[in-house]
Amino acid sequence: MRSLHLIVFIIISLVKASKSDDGFCSAPSIVESDEKTKPIYWKATNPTLSPSHLQDLPGFTRSVYKRDHALITPESHVYSPLPDWTNTLGAYLITPATGSHFVMYLAKMKEMSSSSLPPQDIERLVFVVEGAVTLTNTSSSSKQLTVDSYAYLPPNFYHSLECVESATLVVFERRYEHLGSHTTELIVGSTDKQPLLETPGEVFELRKLLPMSLAYDFNIHIMDFQPGEFLNVKEVHYNQHGLLLLEGQGIYRLGDNWYPVQAGDVIWMAPFVPQWYAALGKTRSRYLLYKDVNRNPL
Repeated sequence: MRSLHLIVFIIISLVKASKSDDGFCSAPSIVESDEKTKPIYWKATNPTLSPSHLQDLPGFTRSVYKRDHALITPESHVYSPLPDWTNTLGAYLITPATGSHFVMYLAKMKEMSSSSLPPQDIERLVFVVEGAVTLTNTSSSSKQLTVDSYAYLPPNFYHSLECVESATLVVFERRYEHLGSHTTELIVGSTDKQPLLETPGEVFELRKLLPMSLAYDFNIHIMDFQPGEFLNVKEVHYNQHGLLLLEGQGIYRLGDNWYPVQAGDVIWMAPFVPQWYAALGKTRSRYLLYKDVNRNPL
């Protein structure tokens, strides 16, 4: 009889759940409310499938490396001291070894840490994913960069990034390609201060962090997709990309491969690899995308 009573209780519970607004597969509302209290981009450094969650699966990784693209997931990130940086660990994610003409890496700055200068003629862009840093230069002025802030540092521009507590940065560097008399300038900004740009034929929201003038040989795009939205164009082009998924989850097509991706994942896209994205889940997807521009591909 006890077994019969237990079965009846389970059936009644399931019926009640099926009649609720949330349904069987809905996540508890307490989880959603908890996520709303977290800082922006917290999932990028604390992904749902984090390395700790995969430690009981020896040899398993979602990372993939192919001739024309790579998916580099958090459990594959290898950190080591960044050359000439103080008290900072770095994970190089994209380098010329993959065929790229730029470098993309994560810098985890610890307490009382500081950056080094890039090599001669190398331009740099830093974007703060977690924490805060202070940018100083030869003019003795300083600017604090918090989460969602960024700085573009022209080639051969003296600067230092200093961190009192801790911070995570995504850093892009490349050898500047001069074009006539055009020159770049120091830029400090934040994503929310950049205007939304038109995207004819597309539904996603687009912001660009750098000016679109000829002086700049690359740009950083911030692209937002609501759940269910996707790229209309199945892109094939000469531009190279380095991508960090800051928020959300979805499916990325690269070549003939379809990859489930989540916040914290990094993607390398070589020229002419077919590419397409669709956002899934219950929250928006936002990714940061490197793109080379304004130069002849010859």
